[in-house]
Amino acid sequence: MKVDGGVGGDLSIVPLAAKQAEDDGYDAVWASEINVDPFLTLLLAAEHTDTIRIGTNIAVAFARNPMTLAQSAHDLQRFSEGRLLLGLGSQIKPHITRRFSMEWSRPAARMREMILALRAIWACWNEGAELRFEGEMYTHTLMTPFFTPPASPHGPPEVHLAAVGPLMTEVAGEVADGLLAHGFTTPEYLRDVTLPALERGAAKVDRTRDVLSISLPAFVVTGASDEETEKAAAAVRGQIAFYGSTPAYAGVLEHHGWDHLHPELNRLSKEKRWTEMGDLIDDDVLAAFAVVAEPDAVADALLARWGGTVDRLSFYAPYATDPALWADVRRRLQSA
Repeated sequence: MKVDGGVGGDLSIVPLAAKQAEDDGYDAVWASEINVDPFLTLLLAAEHTDTIRIGTNIAVAFARNPMTLAQSAHDLQRFSEGRLLLGLGSQIKPHITRRFSMEWSRPAARMREMILALRAIWACWNEGAELRFEGEMYTHTLMTPFFTPPASPHGPPEVHLAAVGPLMTEVAGEVADGLLAHGFTTPEYLRDVTLPALERGAAKVDRTRDVLSISLPAFVVTGASDEETEKAAAAVRGQIAFYGSTPAYAGVLEHHGWDHLHPELNRLSKEKRWTEMGDLIDDDVLAAFAVVAEPDAVADALLARWGGTVDRLSFYAPYATDPALWADVRRRLQSA
């Protein structure tokens, strides 16, 4: 199993964080599009490292068009000498329409078309193919020599797609190189909903699931004392509650028969009653989404839960803890 880390959102510390992750033995570092541009973050990470993979988890696809996204990814793929993992996500409608002032319609179909457009543009730049992509939502039919970038000797980047619902997961199976599973998932949901959808998408183009990579940020609750563990549990409960309040993720709760949770969490989020949201995540819900274990048992618990299914794992621990703990867990996972 490959184990990945992150580089945070402060550009001033990205060079040191990326180099440290490489020296520590992580397989990749990911940057998220939260309040910084992930391509700028990864440019710095690539400049100060040599071998570690770099990835966006995620870049907001619908905040861009295929040509601008293709250009950013192509440049970074060339600069990093082929180390880019382009992770894309759709975000949700209010952010796309009200924050980015971009179009929103049929997100799964739009994402499929966007990835196919990316591949057509990269084929033009890297292989000299005629650019003639004509879709329902995107059309790219003009590329002159003056605007054609140098080809990438490493080919195009891998495209990994973030998905929770079955329609977007099918798109990942059909046109992406891998799936970025959300931290707000459970082994049961992954087995019963995600994997069958991924396989349906792959079957459309005569692929099998084993050619696709599955990446997952795994929630972990642990601590060196009861007090530390309780603080960790409170932080993870709050994060689970935040995701559970989002309509796009309600299906995960419904799959477990917790239909009542989403409406209540959604109502509390609109009232900004964040602490009360976390209080609704009882021990059963916490254990469904997170590994809860003593520090020396975390690696075995993660392997028992995700081994054999997840190809790339990172640690979703929204609380302070001893970095040495994660170093030990990483080594044990990578050697398993």
